[in-house]
Amino acid sequence: MWFPDLIPLALRIRCRPNQIGAIAATLARRPDTIWVDVLGGGDEICTILFLDGPDARNTLLLRDLPATPAVQSWTSHVLLRVFPAAFDWSGGLLTEDELAGLRPDTSAPAARSALLPVDHALIGALVEDGRASYADLARRADTTPLTARRRLEALVGGQVLRLATEVDLARLGIRTEALMWITVAPGGLEETGRQLSRHPQVRFASATTGPANLLVAVAAADLNALYHFVSDTVGALTRISTIDVTPILTGVKRTGLVRPGSL
Repeated sequence: MWFPDLIPLALRIRCRPNQIGAIAATLARRPDTIWVDVLGGGDEICTILFLDGPDARNTLLLRDLPATPAVQSWTSHVLLRVFPAAFDWSGGLLTEDELAGLRPDTSAPAARSALLPVDHALIGALVEDGRASYADLARRADTTPLTARRRLEALVGGQVLRLATEVDLARLGIRTEALMWITVAPGGLEETGRQLSRHPQVRFASATTGPANLLVAVAAADLNALYHFVSDTVGALTRISTIDVTPILTGVKRTGLVRPGSL
């Protein structure tokens, strides 16, 4: 989902190590967090949030975080542009034809209209259970299955609602994940972001505010594969000046879903 008044924000939060689990769990319970990852040496969290406007942003940054004793410091980075190829990530396991069959038809997207109360109810029900039937969704939204189906088709067709599948990456042979905070010359940001987002090991790429202007999430088979990605793929891009590679220890929440047993 993407609404124009939402503020997409990446936070790097440094915590007291003995409180990292509690902070990560608290962030994961928030309905506006999309990802929550524990990083590095076990004292840092990265989370992606979609905040409901400036008031929600200021409440989080100016009240909630400063009032949390276990939080030692943080930096915030607005996501300026999520490179679209990242939404197609399949770990290189699907062919281009297979990916094309899964993509929505964006050649003539349906016109967007104002969200109705039933739309909010349907979206909320899907967030809780992405496999719910139209009958279940209709019951939650107090409407008919036919209306539920038509409204969801309109939301997907208008690209208001985007469907995603979350899997255990270890089942795909992926055992090493990392976040890369990359500094790119401004004139090369668009080209570099798109190039990296098309790589089969990149599951997310976004231009951001802050000292580093490109955030890249990498999923690799092992440390050797991660090394070659940094050395061969990132190293070949001439507009990059610096890179900060931070291993992901565990993913607590992904694509809006809390992962059981992650902490």
